[in-house]
Amino acid sequence: MSRISVDTVKHVANLARLAITEQEAEKFSKQLDAILTFAEQLEELDTQNVKPTSHVLDIKNVMREDVAEKGLPVEEVLKNAPDHDENQIRVPAILE
Repeated sequence: MSRISVDTVKHVANLARLAITEQEAEKFSKQLDAILTFAEQLEELDTQNVKPTSHVLDIKNVMREDVAEKGLPVEEVLKNAPDHDENQIRVPAILE
């Protein structure tokens, strides 16, 4: 007997506004039950001495140095702007 009933799957699908068939509901019920079984197996593991981690590899920082660099000249930036005024790009107003 599955812990996730077909009726529960149909109810959740309805809440998510998903149309599923009877066969899909039965299939998803079995798949969700398998996921719960796997999660229960994971709970049996002893993780008492395992340090929390956000990454499996011991990488401290792989990002480049944040250094300010000279940008493009204003004339080149405005060259492709359809509308500009006083070195600023003009865009259509979206608020009243």
